[in-house]
Amino acid sequence: MLPFSIEKERLTPNQIKIANYISKHLQQVLLSTEQEIAQEVGVSIATVSRFWSMIGYHNLKDFKKQMKKTLEVSPAGKIKRVPTHPSHYLTLEKSLSLLQETFDNLDQSRFQQSLDMLYRAQHVYIFASGPSKGLGELLHYRMRRFGIFVQLIEHQGNELLEELIHFQREDVVIVFAFGRLLPEAKVILDYQRKIHFQTIMITDQLVADFTSMSTITLFASRGDANEFHSMVAPTILVENLILGLSVKEHADNIKRLEHLSHLRKKYDKELPR
Repeated sequence: MLPFSIEKERLTPNQIKIANYISKHLQQVLLSTEQEIAQEVGVSIATVSRFWSMIGYHNLKDFKKQMKKTLEVSPAGKIKRVPTHPSHYLTLEKSLSLLQETFDNLDQSRFQQSLDMLYRAQHVYIFASGPSKGLGELLHYRMRRFGIFVQLIEHQGNELLEELIHFQREDVVIVFAFGRLLPEAKVILDYQRKIHFQTIMITDQLVADFTSMSTITLFASRGDANEFHSMVAPTILVENLILGLSVKEHADNIKRLEHLSHLRKKYDKELPR
């Protein structure tokens, strides 16, 4: 959670580290000294002291005071105070707080720009690894119904280069980057500068040094670093991308789905569901 506005372009790499630490450990920061924050992040105390003015506060004391007020009145703050039992289960209240944080940080103009990019793309490639693999398959399955040429990037390591040689300027690559940027994702984003295709990054990092590497970055909360990482909010974000694409050439998409229904009826006995 990062309940304050920030201009990442103005921040140094060390300041970005501090902001990223706060986004994951806000409750701990509210109980910490500048020295403790500096030790956790791996920067100097002076760097931490200068950071507060960069995000609009006089000092750490002022930041803590304003953050406590914000958490008291925000929907996410109210939900956080709801008792949960048993605590190791993902509760409805926790799921709602993740969704609230995601939609609070959703830039509608960037979201619409993502839809336009995907709609106009010659080819769409999806890099989804680990816990995001299911989301990548969901996107692949649904987007094909709209007549979009979409392909999952199956190769990893050195074999990724077999995929890269097919990327063109008119293509869009969706990159899932949860927790950290994998080497394969880093190579894709680096290669973008040579070919000039476009990329959409879906990440759970509000502030990180790699989020500016993509054409567009969309945020989906998965919870704090030290707790179970839920895919509730990322799934909602992906499903909204699918729904947004469905209204592009709406009539043609309806025809495709009606044709699919016709085929299912025609071959129901041969290929039962």
